[in-house]
Amino acid sequence: MQMAMARSSSGLAYPERFYAAASYAGFDGSHNSTTTVSSKFQNDTALLLYALYQQATIGPCNVPKPSSWKAVEQSKWKSWQGLENMASTEAMRLFVKILEEDDPSWYSRASNSISESVTDTQVNHYSDEHVIENGNSFPDTKTISTENGTLVETQDKDVVSEDVGSVAVYDQWITPPITGQLPKARYEHGAAIVQDKMYIYGGNHNGRYLNDLHVLDLRSWSWYKVNFKAENEPQEGQSPAKLTPCAGHSLIPWENKLLSIAGHTKDPSETIQVKVFDLQSCTWSTLKTYGKAPISRGGQSVTLVGTSLVIFGGQDAKRSLLNDLHILDLETMTWDEIDAIGVSPSPRSDHAAAVHAERYLLIFGGGSHATCFNDLHVLDLQTMEWTRPAQQGEIPTPRAGHAGVTVGENWFIVGGGDNKTGVSETAVLNMSTLGWSVVTSVQGRVPLASEGLSLVLSSYNGEDILVSFGGYNGHYSNEVNVLKPSHKSTLESKIAETPVPDSVSAIHNITNPTRDVDSEFEGGHEGKIREILMDNMDQGSTKSRGEGTSEHLLATLKAEREELNSSLSKEKLQTLHLKQELTDAETRNTDLYKELQSVRGQLATDQSRCFKLEVDVAELRQKLQNMEALQKELELLQRQKAASEHALNANHRQGSGGVWGWLAGTPDSGNQEEDDA
Repeated sequence: MQMAMARSSSGLAYPERFYAAASYAGFDGSHNSTTTVSSKFQNDTALLLYALYQQATIGPCNVPKPSSWKAVEQSKWKSWQGLENMASTEAMRLFVKILEEDDPSWYSRASNSISESVTDTQVNHYSDEHVIENGNSFPDTKTISTENGTLVETQDKDVVSEDVGSVAVYDQWITPPITGQLPKARYEHGAAIVQDKMYIYGGNHNGRYLNDLHVLDLRSWSWYKVNFKAENEPQEGQSPAKLTPCAGHSLIPWENKLLSIAGHTKDPSETIQVKVFDLQSCTWSTLKTYGKAPISRGGQSVTLVGTSLVIFGGQDAKRSLLNDLHILDLETMTWDEIDAIGVSPSPRSDHAAAVHAERYLLIFGGGSHATCFNDLHVLDLQTMEWTRPAQQGEIPTPRAGHAGVTVGENWFIVGGGDNKTGVSETAVLNMSTLGWSVVTSVQGRVPLASEGLSLVLSSYNGEDILVSFGGYNGHYSNEVNVLKPSHKSTLESKIAETPVPDSVSAIHNITNPTRDVDSEFEGGHEGKIREILMDNMDQGSTKSRGEGTSEHLLATLKAEREELNSSLSKEKLQTLHLKQELTDAETRNTDLYKELQSVRGQLATDQSRCFKLEVDVAELRQKLQNMEALQKELELLQRQKAASEHALNANHRQGSGGVWGWLAGTPDSGNQEEDDA
């Protein structure tokens, strides 16, 4: 009866009724929403409302089960998991029903807060609410767009169109009102920020390279085109620039100048060209560099580290993928090719790069001719060693053509694609913990889910903003989108969940395989104990607790600590066991290496003997062939001798006929003839 009265008095139908109830219950996207929920309801009711809210806005629970030491997070996970495949609409109705049973007059109390339009309530709620589960951020987004200045639902786009300064929510992409002459739609262009102005240079439109330069004034949100010229009398170390249209280049701000590095052109040069645009004289020139310049390319990453540019990878004019590493010293304008140790990233282009703590170069994603990547590589710029640390949290899907920008120790990644579809999520990497989370998502074929878009960091009314421009996802874009990153929602919650050392030592520990495992394990468990305490205190703040609850909490903490100490002892024993196995393995490896060397020596000796035997066999074969020839010659001589002897014997018998006749009394025929005569 009370529920029916509340429904009739509210006049709201589903799902608007659910949104209003969720806002009243404390799921309003504010940073104190968890405290608000726990202060209004009992623990079991708060957990059930949380689970129903997750089921209604996200769907069935498919996140990994939290670790056993996360008591609060595990309770939330169990409540959500218990709903199984409950429909979203059913979860909404059950959420409102439980709220009305617990607080029948909720609508009258919330009437002031929901007097605005239902659409605004939905926008404000969905643009800011993030639920952190097991280290992952699950954004709740509402699909909205603009038609005739009114916010309406749509299935294709969820970018809000309004003035940047009027947006009171964070982590939501908006389209600011833009005036002036819009640049031609493009992708693979260069973008840079100088004094509240975003410069856009070059790019690709319909397969044609561009060489125009446009500026967006981020204070008035107005576009205008820069009319530039090549410098007739360039300064020392520079030469007049032939502004060849290009795409896939990098645009870097440097000393009130813009540096355009590399890029694809119609008639590429042999080596990388560095062009400089003077913002005061509006002239282009080509910098003269020294040393061995890298071969020309496009799709590379160029990162400014101090006074040096670090260039990695790309694709050359012959479409060969690269993974070489070069550094250009901007003070001496000298190139240096780096032969880093460790396993370098595979050849790729259209990846993203960032520098952390002025020491670590991070490479994420990119693509080859056949596939896209989502691997993360770290280069220590002091030791010049590549490592591939393990990523944490919700690792982004493989992509290429994405854009990235750093805000403090957080690296925001936007857009990209996998040759099939564009990437809709805006992800952020905490470069200290190497943990990923999702800030927000878009739907449909929008520029934010494009390849070859640009992303820069600027400020507006004293707050950081991310500005995206252009891209290609089946059609070319010249749209500008803006996002205000919420430092508390995306950074502090992550840091509070996983306490870590300072940024430099954290990355160093992740990338250094010889770190002290025991000390790291102990430090991590101390942080987990502190987190359990903070979560329980946060959940119970602003609401009185009885002594029984405190004793129960203390007993739970003691049990957790004993369990952690037991786990720590087991880990220490396992570490000692692994160290012993490592020592035994190294000993076996040494013995096997010695045996291998012995076998190699014996094999070399046998090979030498085999070679000698082969020589002897060849000589014997030659002698045998000679003997066969002599044998044939001997047989021929023997036959000739036999023939000669036979002829000699025949002649001898013929000459001896008169003697035998004489002895036999037969007169010689010759003498007989003489007598006859």
